[in-house]
Amino acid sequence: MTRLSAAVLLAMTAALPAAAVEYRSIDAPVAVMYDAPSLKGKKLYLIRRFAPVETVVPLEGWTKVRDAEGTLAWVESKVLGERRTVVVTASRADVRQADKPEAPLLFEAEKWVAFEFLEPASPGWVKIRHRDGATGYVRSTQVWGF
Repeated sequence: MTRLSAAVLLAMTAALPAAAVEYRSIDAPVAVMYDAPSLKGKKLYLIRRFAPVETVVPLEGWTKVRDAEGTLAWVESKVLGERRTVVVTASRADVRQADKPEAPLLFEAEKWVAFEFLEPASPGWVKIRHRDGATGYVRSTQVWGF
């Protein structure tokens, strides 16, 4: 490859927009995850309401998603909500009053507890709300879905 063609290729790829990661949450009491975008596909597992998923491939009526464990599966698009949630992936997550490690501890959350994602806080922190109304900050390394 010549220098000119390499420079043109580099310029073309730099001009492409970065694909934004889109997270949604399960908005049905439980959803079936399939190996293919069809009700005739193999049922892989069930996923609960409020679980965050990363959308990978949208099709008419179906969306391929990645869950917090990295598993790829298909789900009916109608069970996906717009609400942004995160789930605790650490064995325990400290929810603090402010986005600082020395801030007072509000409570601890166990693995797989889901929270509403409110906003990114300072670098390394996320503002969250539990469905009981408790709001606080958690380290971004202890949750998944934002």
